[in-house]
Amino acid sequence: MIPARARRVRGLPATMRGRLIAGLLVLLACACAAVGVASVLALGRSLHAGIDRQLAQAGGRFAASLEHSAAQPGKDRYAAGGDTRAQAAGTFGARVLNGTVTHAGVVSPRRDMDDVSAAGAVPTLSAEDRAKLAGLPADGRGRSVKLSWLGDYRLMAVPGADGDTLVTGLPLVEAEGIVHRLQAVEGVVFAVALVVTGVAGALWVGAALRPLRRVAATARDVTGLPLADGEVALPDGVSYTDPRTEVGQVGAAFNRMLEHVGDALARRHAVEQRLRTFAADAGHELRTPLAAIRGHAELARRHPGPVSPEVGRALDRIQAESVRMGRLVEDLLLLARLDAGRPLLRDEVDLTRLVLDATGDARVAGPDHRWRLDLPEEPVMVRGDADRLHQVLANLLDNARRHTPAGTTVLITVLVRAAAAADGTRVELSVTDDGPGFPEELAGEIFERFVRADQGRSRASGGTGLGLAIVRAVVAAHGGSAEAESRPGRTVFRILLPAPGPAPHP
Repeated sequence: MIPARARRVRGLPATMRGRLIAGLLVLLACACAAVGVASVLALGRSLHAGIDRQLAQAGGRFAASLEHSAAQPGKDRYAAGGDTRAQAAGTFGARVLNGTVTHAGVVSPRRDMDDVSAAGAVPTLSAEDRAKLAGLPADGRGRSVKLSWLGDYRLMAVPGADGDTLVTGLPLVEAEGIVHRLQAVEGVVFAVALVVTGVAGALWVGAALRPLRRVAATARDVTGLPLADGEVALPDGVSYTDPRTEVGQVGAAFNRMLEHVGDALARRHAVEQRLRTFAADAGHELRTPLAAIRGHAELARRHPGPVSPEVGRALDRIQAESVRMGRLVEDLLLLARLDAGRPLLRDEVDLTRLVLDATGDARVAGPDHRWRLDLPEEPVMVRGDADRLHQVLANLLDNARRHTPAGTTVLITVLVRAAAAADGTRVELSVTDDGPGFPEELAGEIFERFVRADQGRSRASGGTGLGLAIVRAVVAAHGGSAEAESRPGRTVFRILLPAPGPAPHP
């Protein structure tokens, strides 16, 4: 399965609100860019058209006057003052004959109206400039050309009376300034529009997605509920269920899902209650006949008369099976009480003392095993029910003794470890053996009821399949947790209990 981070498009926000706002801003930015480019191009064409009209009205008079003006001594032979009357400042004129620029001039920004010959300036034209001017077609159409000495110009070439070409041009600096100012104004306006749209869009999208956030909040509340067992009170759902909107449809579907889940949980709880009641009632009812069976079997074995070997073996089996069934009934009653949520004692318990006592009992029951202890120097205290915690230890040690061969080393460890601030200090009790372990497929259900690691082992060993289930139930009732891990040569059963202090009942 591809992880969620890999599926997420790089650069996009993770939330729907962020993506909607980002999409809105991207669309608005594209629209602003399109409007800006279109307006700049339209304004540029309009300004060029106006300049072309001015050039057409000039008709090449300034360029034609360059040929007939007197040459000024000491200057370039192409220079001529020209007639600058009625010519705008910066007007450029050139005469081209047979592909060669013969005369060129430009109207000075400051000219003396009484001395028209002194108003013309001499442009310095490079070979590239002369080539550009000579290559202009005499069709009366304006063209934008960059001249090395003058900059960007709008030039228009028209045929002259002497078979020459008259070139007239006006500078584009003013038109370009207008376009640049428009671009600056558009940039500021578009930036403000994007900021305002982003803020307004965030508010609008946030208001539109508020019902969806309520659905998400309700879903989070549901995920925080203990749905595994017990009676569950689900939230009422969401109020926004307008079928005309997508969010309303999600809300309505979520409410229907909550109703179905609530019905299923209620039915499951009712079934669990009936099963618990049945187990408790059956356990109570079985106690008396089991006690009677054991009593009669013991009485029959004490009969002073002769008893055949077959009858003796039958009586021994009856007594052994009645004892085994009695333990099974007691375990079922304990689980039923724990499932019903009956409170346990909350006393200060010396866990170190419990470990010493339980290990001593295990040494007597399993002398062919090696029992080792790893305990801290100071006593480790926990808050709970001493009898039930002793039963947890006894079950874990009995499980290690029954399901490992002779000579197995069993290590019981107690330590206090610091956990996250929310969990507080925890007391860890672990039982480790170097036996063959249990199958890997049982790792997830080893603490379930009636689960046996050795499916083929004889029931005559006395096991009921409820020992580890009682361990988990008792530890959970103390606010702790139980876990197990196994591989050939190392099996660890680990329980975690809260350090001394009031622990909430699960």
